[in-house]
Amino acid sequence: MTRSDTIHAILTTCRTIAVVGLSPKPWRESFGVSRAMQAAGYRIIPVNPAAGTDTILGEKVYGSLTEAARHETIDLVNIFRNSADVPPVVDEAMACGLPAIWMQQGIAHADAARKAEAAGLRVVQDACIAVEQRRLGR
Repeated sequence: MTRSDTIHAILTTCRTIAVVGLSPKPWRESFGVSRAMQAAGYRIIPVNPAAGTDTILGEKVYGSLTEAARHETIDLVNIFRNSADVPPVVDEAMACGLPAIWMQQGIAHADAARKAEAAGLRVVQDACIAVEQRRLGR
């Protein structure tokens, strides 16, 4: 499957997105991108143990991906963390049986991506989900 095919498949089949590293601060990229995805009809599940708030963008904040997956059906994990922090997020997503990983623009980890793909997860690295969503008109 090509990168373009993977992006298309994720954006057309994944409707509930756990956003790891979603900030409650409106000026942060994670907030703006997540708000854009909400406006496009996607459900956002905030994951941020240090958020300091109970909700972000009107959704309950979870302290971990594992906790979120216990309470919500998650189709996609969107990562807003440093590239070095990606492997544990990917491991957690795999342990929870989640189907897809998206690493935002500027975020990539080749080893973690290969591991996830080998386990059958769809993976996109170094791309803005909101930009891709607008490009596809989804």
